[in-house]
Amino acid sequence: MNRLDALKFFITAAETLNFRETAVKLAISPSVVTRTIAELENQLGEPLFTRNTRSILLTSFGELFLPRARRLLEDSDALFQTAKDNNEMKGIVRITLFRFPGHEQVLYELLTALHPYPELFIDWRLDMMKLDTVQHRIDIGIRIEREPNPNFIVRPITEVKHALLTSPDLVDKLGAPTDFEDLRQRYPFSGLLNPETGKVFEFMLDSVHTFVPRHLEFFTTDSQAEIQAALAGKAVIQSSYLACREYLENGRLVNVLPELKLETWQLYLYRPYQSIIPKRVKKIFDILEEILLRHFNRK
Repeated sequence: MNRLDALKFFITAAETLNFRETAVKLAISPSVVTRTIAELENQLGEPLFTRNTRSILLTSFGELFLPRARRLLEDSDALFQTAKDNNEMKGIVRITLFRFPGHEQVLYELLTALHPYPELFIDWRLDMMKLDTVQHRIDIGIRIEREPNPNFIVRPITEVKHALLTSPDLVDKLGAPTDFEDLRQRYPFSGLLNPETGKVFEFMLDSVHTFVPRHLEFFTTDSQAEIQAALAGKAVIQSSYLACREYLENGRLVNVLPELKLETWQLYLYRPYQSIIPKRVKKIFDILEEILLRHFNRK
């Protein structure tokens, strides 16, 4: 077993979480991927993945081993770096993301980390909707969804839990809801508008069940504006602990039905599959992953 090849197989499998896709990406047979990963696990004395008939997931050991494997592979690549490689750290990298708490700090840390590359330019696009990677020539994205798109190379960052939130003043004014139906019938809600359709996004209880509030009394295309409506006691909002952590901690917002468990989504970093990935995109992708993991581990 070539150990560097084995590390490349492992890293690619950790990105795709699919041995067949790994084989396609590396232009080898699936059996070679399976056998090489098994040999690597045998040498390490620890499983790297848990497997079932539908999917694979990194084990705890695999999650710890992954950044070390990336560093080792990057160090080995650096030994063969040429003057041509240096020219690859020039040009534009386009990044799309939604407006999450601390995104300004993430941008600051990214730009600071890129000081050694004065000819590398960032196109930083804050947008509620996911921009099309082809039409808008997007290189990298940061997004929250129910499940990451399997057509992208994905780096999971953190889980994002959702809840129905409002101000304590509104609860005092209307009285605590006895159950979900009481909340739906008596409380005013905010509607988050889809800017592409002009219609309110569905209110989700889980990945299958939706609900329709009886009173919609505030509308906006901006999730941060929704939070302000909740803080002002105007409405109940369906939002995330990630977006509202500060206000939940200082008591300006409360989970109006804490026993109701809404969906947990994924915040993740992604980039599209391409046969040739510029070195500058790979570099910024790895830097962003480190910054985001550090940013959310501080929370």
